[in-house]
Amino acid sequence: MKSVLEGRPALQEVIDQIQEVTGYLWQKGWAERNGGNLTYNITEFVDEQMRALPPISGVLQIGKTLPNLKGCWFYCKGTGKRMRDLSKNAMEAGAIIRILDDCASYEIVADKCIMPTSELPSHLSLQDYIIGSGSSYKATLHTHPIELVAMSHIRKFCSGEVLTRTLWSMIPETLAFAPLGLGFIPFALPGTVQLADATLEQIGRYDVVLWEKHGTIAVGLDMMDAFDQTDVLNKAACIYKTALQFGPEPEGMSPESMAEIQTLFKLPKTRVL
Repeated sequence: MKSVLEGRPALQEVIDQIQEVTGYLWQKGWAERNGGNLTYNITEFVDEQMRALPPISGVLQIGKTLPNLKGCWFYCKGTGKRMRDLSKNAMEAGAIIRILDDCASYEIVADKCIMPTSELPSHLSLQDYIIGSGSSYKATLHTHPIELVAMSHIRKFCSGEVLTRTLWSMIPETLAFAPLGLGFIPFALPGTVQLADATLEQIGRYDVVLWEKHGTIAVGLDMMDAFDQTDVLNKAACIYKTALQFGPEPEGMSPESMAEIQTLFKLPKTRVL
């Protein structure tokens, strides 16, 4: 069967980038077995021929109503699928879905009837928020960065404010390339509407949020952007861990130094739409 990607180079480019990023996740050890998931808003690449495609699934429920997603299309990683396999062929490890007019259900359209990630409610809730806020972000990425997850097992780091201050202080690039910091959500069951709602409360302020004892979820202009922000924050966690092995609590940059960096580079304190 002909792939929906054929003859659509712009959409192919998006899928190629997704494959590149998922390869990085596997190489870093952040995507064990079928760990992690993602979505990408591909609505801008959907032409009339695609809109006429018949569904290859029945009507499936999201679990909540998301009014900003009416008529939107997404690429979603498949449930139970491995990032290492997605990096080789995204259309064998995920599918394209379209949201129906009730904004509470969807259909699978291409290429194969692969059920989306179990954490679809969280991802689509973020996509709904992104559109509603007027942002140009397209990507959501959930993964398991080892050092950040490890920090969430230490009680003193179970705070977005503490985590952000600690990570920012490790290296100037963290402050420069993750200027909104890191949000934090106490443990909630994966794949639940409760986790989705809690994530929504944080994502208005942060581009990356840490789910306690689980992983991160990030939003970005594209999949590489979401990955880069997660990678920068986890690099700071690695520096913290390494410094701790050499002696007492790492000193980090002073608040004054961090404030100078923010001023010098005119770093945003809220999301730039």
